[in-house]
Amino acid sequence: MPKLNASTLRALKGKQPIPMLTAYNFPLARSMEKSGLPVILVGDSVGMVEMGLPSTREVTLEHIQYHLAAVRRGAPNTHIIGDMPYGSDTSKEAAYKNAMRLIEAGADSVKLEGAKYDVIQHLIQKGIDVVGHTGLTPQTAQNFKQVGKDQQDASRIKEEAKGIEAAGAFMLVLEHIPASLGKEVTQAVSIPTIGIGAGSDCDGQVLVINDALGLGEYWPPFSKQYAHVSQTVDEVVSQFMQEVSDKNYP
Repeated sequence: MPKLNASTLRALKGKQPIPMLTAYNFPLARSMEKSGLPVILVGDSVGMVEMGLPSTREVTLEHIQYHLAAVRRGAPNTHIIGDMPYGSDTSKEAAYKNAMRLIEAGADSVKLEGAKYDVIQHLIQKGIDVVGHTGLTPQTAQNFKQVGKDQQDASRIKEEAKGIEAAGAFMLVLEHIPASLGKEVTQAVSIPTIGIGAGSDCDGQVLVINDALGLGEYWPPFSKQYAHVSQTVDEVVSQFMQEVSDKNYP
């Protein structure tokens, strides 16, 4: 399948659900491309699920660049979104400089969190495709509880979504909001919405690959485990240790 660009992805709204997974390394990216996955997100979630950091705020631009390059080598024909890490988009000038570093590392587009309309508009004017992100925004959230449950917060999220669209973003991630609100926002904007804990009425869904694989000790309540790879690792390590002890390996 040929690589999808921002315009092609935007045109899928209402026509075809968009599946997206995160990836942080070459072998997983390669497997995803072979499976035909259209979009990969190199997310700052890498900090928590791969690096053992307490939040995404400790992830640096250099971290994202490193993982982007590995994923690009594994998936040369897949649309790859690079996450703008915490503090990298505080001004228009800094955001452009840092976004270009992600593009040079292999990203086709960049994603940034929150109602940074001026920054989004500036990046678009400079020729960089942007994915927005509202609802729960981990870089600035005090906790990981669901947001948008009361009318005031729901209205804020809807207004942010419309503002992000008006600024020029071609796609919008909605995180950890009520399913009813996910549906309302999806109907209120003309760009595809990608849900992560935002209900089935979004235009697509994104899942952290470690959550999907069951790789780790705990996972968000809105995620799904399609396998339990940590258990397989435990079994492999135990078997290897036993074979070494018994001198059956190699």
